[in-house]
Formats: sequence, C-alpha cells, structure tokens
Amino acid sequence: MSEDCIETYCGGFGELVNPLQWPQLRKNDGLCFLLEPTAAAAAPILECTGGGSVSLLPPPMRPKIDPRSPPIAETISRPASSKKYIIDPLMLRAQTSHPLDPLSATEISVTIATVRAAGATPEVRDSMRFIEVVLVEPNKHMRISFPLFNIFSSENQRVGPIIPTKLPPRRARLIVYNKKSNETSVWIVELSEDAVEYAECEAVVKDFPPFREAMKRRGIEDMDLVMVDPWCVGYHSEADAPKRRLAKPLIFCRTESDCPMENGYARPVEGIHVLVDMQNMIVIEFEDRKLVPLPPADPLRNYTAGETRGGVDRSDVKPLQIVQHEGPSFRVNGYFVEWQKWNFRIGFTPREGLVIYSIAYVDGSRGRRPVAHRLSFVEMVVPYGDPNDPHYRKNAFDAGEDGLGKNAHSLKKGCDCLGYIKYFDAHFTNFTGGVETIENCVCLHEEDHGILWKHQDWRTGLAEVRRSRRLSDGKIEAEVKLTGILSLGALLPGEFRKYGTMIAPGLYAPVHQHFFVARMDMAVDCKPGEAFNQVVEVDVKVEEPGENNVHNNAFYAEERLLKSELEAMRDCSPLSARHWI
Repeated sequence: MSEDCIETYCGGFGELVNPLQWPQLRKNDGLCFLLEPTAAAAAPILECTGGGSVSLLPPPMRPKIDPRSPPIAETISRPASSKKYIIDPLMLRAQTSHPLDPLSATEISVTIATVRAAGATPEVRDSMRFIEVVLVEPNKHMRISFPLFNIFSSENQRVGPIIPTKLPPRRARLIVYNKKSNETSVWIVELSEDAVEYAECEAVVKDFPPFREAMKRRGIEDMDLVMVDPWCVGYHSEADAPKRRLAKPLIFCRTESDCPMENGYARPVEGIHVLVDMQNMIVIEFEDRKLVPLPPADPLRNYTAGETRGGVDRSDVKPLQIVQHEGPSFRVNGYFVEWQKWNFRIGFTPREGLVIYSIAYVDGSRGRRPVAHRLSFVEMVVPYGDPNDPHYRKNAFDAGEDGLGKNAHSLKKGCDCLGYIKYFDAHFTNFTGGVETIENCVCLHEEDHGILWKHQDWRTGLAEVRRSRRLSDGKIEAEVKLTGILSLGALLPGEFRKYGTMIAPGLYAPVHQHFFVARMDMAVDCKPGEAFNQVVEVDVKVEEPGENNVHNNAFYAEERLLKSELEAMRDCSPLSARHWI
C-alpha cells in the first residue's frame, strides 16, 4: 500500500486541520480512520493559529479483536514524533450512506472517545468540555463532481445509478474547551462512517449565602422554587473583555402552585446583580441593588390545559383531520428527499438546526438543474431596547451562544405537523461528551397552502382552479412562528417604562427585535467550478414628467447588479418595492 504524507496543524484557539492527502476511502458507520506510522516517520508540522498550547492527537492503544466479530478499524499506537503513515487495511470497507448525512450517534461517540483519549493525563481528560461535534462537509466542488446526490433518484434509475469510485471521507469537527487550562481548541477527526453547565451555575448561585439572604428579603426561602438562567455577559466595556468565561444570570421564582407546568418566567426577580466565573464555577460579584416586589402569582399565566388553571378550554371547535389515504407524494431514502420534481438532502447541526443541501429541480429534457448548494439559518440576534439593568445587556445570539439545533425539541412531546409525517432524529454531543438524541426532531409533511391560481372566463362561466402544496409551488420559503415565553421584568408599584409593554400588574415585557441571519450558498444552473450566479436589486422608479411621461402615469423597474458582498449591504425600501432576484 502506498504511503501518503499528512501534515497536522493544531492551535489552542485555532483549528486543527488534516489536509488528508491519502486516497479517498469508503465509510463504515461509527469507526475512525486510524493511521499506522512508518518506521522512518519524521516529526509532525505543528502550527498554533491562535495562541494556547499545541498538541497532536494520538489514538488509544490497540484493542484486542475478537476473530468472530466483523472487521473493525483498529486503534494503533503511534509515537508523538510520527508524521508519515500508511492506511490500515482494515479500513477498506464499503460506504453505505451519503457523505452529507448528519453524524450518527455512534460516530459522535467514537469521535469523542478518540479526542478524549488524546489527553496526556487523567486531569486533562476530565477537564475536557465538548462544545459541539458536527460533520465536516465535503468541498462543494467535490460533491458536484460526483452525481452522488442523485444515486437514489428515480430519474437516474432509468439509466442506472452512477456511483463514483472514490468518495469524500467522513470527518467530524469538535470544539473542545479545557476547563483546567481555560483553552479552546478545534479538532478534526477522520471517520469511516450545555444543559449540565447551566445546572452547575444555578446550583452555585443558589448555594451562595448572600444570594439566599437576598431571596429571604423577598420572602423566598425554598431554593427549589428559584430559577437561575445564565446569560452571556455581553461586551459593554473593557471589564467584559473576553479573558474569562463570565455569565450574568437572570433570576426567576415559581410559586407553590400545583400546576404541572408552571410558568416561572412570569415572576422575574429584579434588583439582584450576580457575576459568575463559568470556568471555575464561582460567584465573583454579587450585589442586592434594589428591592422590587415579586409579581403576584396568577395561574392564568401558565401554558397548560384550562382545568389546571381554574377554567375550561373552548369546546366549540370540531376536530379537523388531515388524511392521505394513498400516502404522501414525497419519497425519502435516508436523508435524500424527492418531492414532485424537487430533490434535496436534509442535514442537522447543533448550531444551525435544520440544513438543506443540494437543492435541485428535474426539468424534463434539461435534466437535473441545481438551485442551491446549502441553505440554513446561521444566527438569530435578539437585542433588547430597555436601557435599565439588567435588560440593557440582553443581546442574545441564540445560535452562537446556545445553538438553534441544541434547543430543538422532540416532536414526540407534541407534534407541530398534521397529515402523513416523516420524522428525522438528530444526534449531538452534550457538554460532558455524552451523546444526546432528539427523536423526531425534524418533520417532513405536505401541506395544503390555499389557492395557487384561479381563472374564470366571464363569457363561458367556466373556471379552473389549482391548489398550492408547500414545496411544489416553485418557492423556497422559511416561516418562523414566535410562540416562546417573553423575557420579562418586574416594576415597582406605580412605575411605568416606555421601553416595554405592561402585560399584568407589576409585570412588563421589554421591547426587543429578532434578526434571523440566513446563509444561502446558491448554485442556480452552476456546473463544478462555475460562479455565474449574481444578485440583482430591483427598485420601482417613477418617471419624471416630460417627453417620456406626458400622461404622468409612467413607472418602471430599475435593476442594479450587486457585484460584491460589501456592495450588497443594502436596506429594505418598501416605498420603492425593493426586492432582490
């Protein structure tokens, strides 16, 4: 077997990169590519891209292999000075899933075990905190080079699937925080196929004697009723410089209600300032600044059935059933979806949540026409407009600080969809390196969406109408429904603030906004290596009175080509009906 050189780069706050010069191999679900050093191996090249310590990822010792078990990848010990490797022949297994399929629970487990085994001492391994483990997506030009996205397509089955002889390797990217050294590193692991920290912070605050005294001043002695929500400290001055991992928790308090799902967020505790060092998990600042009475308990603020709140739910709405006796119009094979003439792949990451890959449209004799490489939401920013403490520092980056995917919930707990539903699970790591699975995290279903078009001829009295179904009406849309719980504030009796809305006695909702940031890697009719896509801004312009507008009725659409991302930083303009094509 030929030898291939690997250069490894690792930075304490930078990124570990394996250029992967060896031949592309096939996938075996859940096992790592592990490399055996040659005798003449030279020292690896290490480059620290962001400060902190530099380390090389060594695998654990070779395990014993049961000859009765199916072949698996062996872990091979290698000296820290090794650089040149050959591929273990046990790696050569057939790939059974698509390179864009999300990491499976097994792959996440093996990836974490591989990185954890790289710790030089038990203390280092125990200090590892795993922020996220995600798939390293293959280069999009490599993906296009192989008609892999279409191997399950019925359109291709007519001529037989074209399966490439070499597939891009499966790789996982890990963000690891070392609590002992306060360093963050990024790891890349070759594959063949935060709640804990929040709970720790809450326990530390609730056990802090001055905090318990402050709660007693408000009539609260049962700490089991107290809710401590860590919020990122933000960056408002040099005191908030990113030298430490700090949190300024918000405090809420439940009542002794028998309600099974009491909304404790309807009773915010104002006037308490807490600063927590999240690395060492200690309270470093505390001040009871102002005594504000807790809002009165009210069971009507709970999101539960009416009988649990002293009332009844409405009964004048008859059941509505969505039935598809012949099944759905879509077809699903793994994570590959075909619907009408559309086809795409579904993915999921802890940060972004749902990701849609390789969107294309099968257009008759023109064949499969690509539309986009990748679509996702990469951030949701929520700034608050109240300049008073603690609300001025509420400026949540929900994807970057918490993870849109990590905050998804299982639809087993109450499905948001109707009709025939296809579910997809999501797998990701928790903060201590365990694997968490959200069952039924993503649902796929068809949806009647009203009238698509209708035409009536007044001469004949005849009419034609077509109804719209989601995803088969020529549009790709994202619909966001804000149905969460407000982050509220408490007021003194008679107090009023213009920076929010009073929603109950002593309770107000600070004004805030939601900005959704979409990442759209488009590929409309693009072949590998091409970059023909352009963004054009369209404004409606009114023609000036004169020779071209003698009746003062002329207006037209003016197009402007946006040639760069900097030039494309544009504002909405409803007065000119501005839009982009």
